Amino acid sequence: MPRYEYRCRTCGDTFELSRPMAESSDPAACPSGHDDTVKLLSTVAVGGSASAPAPRASGGGGGGGCCGGGCCG
Repeated sequence: MPRYEYRCRTCGDTFELSRPMAESSDPAACPSGHDDTVKLLSTVAVGGSASAPAPRASGGGGGGGCCGGGCCG
């Protein structure tokens, strides 16, 4: 279930709620009980340790082989 971040306009606290996407715009009360909240625009962070290998410079042009020559010598 997605997590959404909200900010309370009354006390200034920010908090997160897990709720279905269909309910993401529904009103949300802050943990202190205030009803004047606004949903914040969140950014998506993708974590992990794997990374794509850097492309190799080819001296002769057109790649070829499998996947543009990335797996060949």
